[in-house]
Amino acid sequence: MEIRLDGNPDFGEATCSLAPGEVLVCEGGAMSRMSAGMDLNTRAAGGIIKSLFRAIGARESFFLSEYSSGGTGFVTVSPVTPGALVHRKMQGEKLMLSAGSFLAASDGISLETRFGGLKALFSGEGAFLFEAEGEGDLLFNAYGAIVERELDGELTVDTGHVVAWESTLDYSIEGMGGLKQTFFSGEGLVMRFAGTGKIWLQTRTLGETAGWITPYLRA
Repeated sequence: MEIRLDGNPDFGEATCSLAPGEVLVCEGGAMSRMSAGMDLNTRAAGGIIKSLFRAIGARESFFLSEYSSGGTGFVTVSPVTPGALVHRKMQGEKLMLSAGSFLAASDGISLETRFGGLKALFSGEGAFLFEAEGEGDLLFNAYGAIVERELDGELTVDTGHVVAWESTLDYSIEGMGGLKQTFFSGEGLVMRFAGTGKIWLQTRTLGETAGWITPYLRA
């Protein structure tokens, strides 16, 4: 599968060229345009229960869309929010994706929904994570620009700015110190990462943008 990214870093989209027999799995409604003769199938990845968890807790579609063709063709996909796209060529490793960041993957990538722990329920970023593993192409998106970092040590990140990270990193969701700092600093819960691996962060958060716009709205 050949993938071309356009529009980065502000309005990223991906055009995926499929050879006969190749399948692109993507978020429902992510298709922007496609060539003639493409076949579409929908499925609840992992079954009804896991798909329900993904839709409610990870802010992903209940149904995933599968595009294929008996010949050659292309599908262009784009995320709902404006921002950058990342194309990761997976070689058997495991990547964790925060809620709402998954866009598309080739059929060699397995996708699982994982519970992020009780504290994730109150983080404002969804209680469930997306786990991608296997060999093939993975596309995920950010709100705003992407900051990619190689971590060797520790890093504290506001939960809303985390997009994805390699499974070689350990993480925990904690408050910003004591109760006073957690509830009155404006930061709330944070994610603390430790170890060696790569992490992707986004420069903006949708929740903060919505909070900034709300006072200007008129009924």
